[in-house]
Amino acid sequence: MPRNAKKRRSPLTPKQFRVLTFIRDYTNAHAYAPTMQEQADEFGVSKVTVFEHITALQKKGYLKRSRHKARSLRLSEGITFPDERATCLPLVGVIAAGQPIEAIEDREVLDLEEIFISPHETFVLRVRGDSMSGDRICDGDYVVAEKRETARDGETVVALLEDGEATLKRFYRDKEGIRLQPTNPEYEPIITKDVRIQGVVVGVIRRY
Repeated sequence: MPRNAKKRRSPLTPKQFRVLTFIRDYTNAHAYAPTMQEQADEFGVSKVTVFEHITALQKKGYLKRSRHKARSLRLSEGITFPDERATCLPLVGVIAAGQPIEAIEDREVLDLEEIFISPHETFVLRVRGDSMSGDRICDGDYVVAEKRETARDGETVVALLEDGEATLKRFYRDKEGIRLQPTNPEYEPIITKDVRIQGVVVGVIRRY
């Protein structure tokens, strides 16, 4: 839903949100706002129904409108939409990695903030090196991690070692202490009794 950090507005119903989004998109495409009739045609409803939505959007502070003036609708200042945030990318369909299928465009948005939503604080680190290449975590990738001080066996963690160096490895408890296991067989595991977990990896972002 649109939001404004400075002024808290009442939430929108799904229909009100669709009307507001249509007004935004139409205005961006034509440089002027749609008429009541054009909105009624778009949604297959009466002009009376559109007027009711417009009135509600005005009362909630999302729209402004000049009386007795055609195409005078405009969004209030400070309104932002979910698909306008920098963490949002257009989701345009589904494609198979095996057999080719048609990628069908949908009006959906992939919100990275929602994908990596967590009860814990999250942070991002850029990977340097290839010790975790067995998990398809490569040099130059970005890992998303939950800020946690404990981990379960097998989880990939951001671990702070005794010498102050941080490393990205799989976490295991052994008889000898803590084993930080790389997934690239060319690297040896790190065995230690003094390690501090700083986070647990929940996602990987790669840019080609």
